[in-house]
Amino acid sequence: MATLSHPAALRLNRREFLAAASAAVVPWAAATPPPKGKAEQCIFIWLGGGMAHMDTFDPKRLGDPAKKLPGSYYPSIETAVLGVRVCEHLKRLAPLMDRMTAIRTLHHDVIDEHAAAVNRMHTGRPVSGTVVYPSIGSVIAHERGPAADGAPAYVLIGYPNVTRGPGFLGARAGYLYLTDTTQGPAGLSRPEGINAERQARREKLLGLLREQARGNSHDDPRLRDYDAALQQSLRLSGPEFMSAFNLAEENAERRRTYGGEFGQRCLLARRLIERGVRFVEVSHNLNFINGTGWDVHNAGILKQHELIQELDHAVAALITDLEARKRLDHTLIVMATEFGRPPEFDSGGGRGHHCQAFTCVLAGGGLRHRGAYGETDELGRKIVRDPVSVPDFFATIHAALGIDPGKNLYDGDRPVPITDQGTPIRALFG
Repeated sequence: MATLSHPAALRLNRREFLAAASAAVVPWAAATPPPKGKAEQCIFIWLGGGMAHMDTFDPKRLGDPAKKLPGSYYPSIETAVLGVRVCEHLKRLAPLMDRMTAIRTLHHDVIDEHAAAVNRMHTGRPVSGTVVYPSIGSVIAHERGPAADGAPAYVLIGYPNVTRGPGFLGARAGYLYLTDTTQGPAGLSRPEGINAERQARREKLLGLLREQARGNSHDDPRLRDYDAALQQSLRLSGPEFMSAFNLAEENAERRRTYGGEFGQRCLLARRLIERGVRFVEVSHNLNFINGTGWDVHNAGILKQHELIQELDHAVAALITDLEARKRLDHTLIVMATEFGRPPEFDSGGGRGHHCQAFTCVLAGGGLRHRGAYGETDELGRKIVRDPVSVPDFFATIHAALGIDPGKNLYDGDRPVPITDQGTPIRALFG
C-alpha cells in the first residue's frame, strides 16, 4: 500500500500538486473532450457602449418611445435562415446569416458599470483584486502564437488599456496597437531622415545596451519579456510586415465596398490576417458616426440607425471578401459588446443598460452556423431557452480556434483555467 513517504509522492512540486488539486474538483462531465474547430485566426470586432439587441440581431415587436411602449425601435426583415429575422438596417448581413450565428442569450451580472462590463467581456471574469487576468486576445496569442513568421500574434486597432492586455501572461502575450489606418503602429515606422545605415548603427548600439542589461538582470523574467518584445518590434519594423498597413495597395472599388473609417479598419484586419496575425481586435468606438456610439441613452438613439448601417456595411464586406479569398472557414469573426439594452425607453426616448440577456455574434470560422442560437422572451428582457454565460461564449471561441477551454494557464505556480468553467456551444460544431 502506497504511503505519503513513498519517494514518488515526494517528487510532486507545488505546481503539480496545485494542478492535481484543481483537476480533482472539476465535475466528471468536464472529462468529455471539448469540440475542436478548424479556425486558425480571429477578428474580434468590439462594439463599445452596449449594442441594443432588440434593435439589431434579436428584433421584437415595434415599440414607441413617445407612448412609452416597450419594443424594437425599427421594423425587422427576413434573412437567409428561415425564421431568423434582423433589424431592417442590417440589409447586407441578412442574406449572409447562414454564415453567422447571433448568440441571443448571453448574460452576466454587471449592470450599470461600463468599465467592469468591458473587462468581463474581454477577460471572461469579474475584476479581481489579486489577479490581473489576460484578455481573450492575449490568451489566444499565448496559446497559438503568430500564424506566420515575421508577424505579431495580436494586433489591436483601437486605444490600449489593461482590459485588452496580457495580465499575468506577461508582455510576450501583449498586443501591437494603432489608432490610425493611414499609417502603421507608432514606433515601428522609421522616421524621415533615418536611412538603412543609420538604422543599423542604432540597432548595434541598442544590442550592446541590451546585452549589458541582460548581464545585470539576474534572470529577471520581466526584463526577459521586455527584451523579447523589443526584438519582435525590430523584426516587425521591416518593410514586409509594415506593408500590411498600406491600404492604398487595395483597389478603389474594394475600399469603397468596405465603407468609411470603420470599414477601413475591417479591411486592415483582413490584411493583417493574411500577413499571419493570429488575433485582431477592431474597435468600433474610435470616432462614432452617430456621435454617441452604442451607448444610446436619451437622444443618442436618434442616429443609432447610422451606426447599425455602418456595422452592416463593413462586416458584410469583410465576410464576403474573406469568403472570396477562401479564408472565411479559417477566420472566426466575433462581434462582441459589454451588455445589451432594455426594451423600455428612458425619459429621453433612449435606452438604459441590460445584462440579463444580450446578443453577440459569431461568423465564419468553420462553425455550423444557424442564424441564431438561444431565445429570449417577447421583448428581449429574459432568456427563455439555451442561456449562454460569458465563460461559455469564451469557451466556444477557444474551441473554434482549437484551444482546449479547460486547460490551465499559470500565474506563477497558481493554475488558472483558461475559462471560468465555460462549456462550448456544441450545437455550433459539426
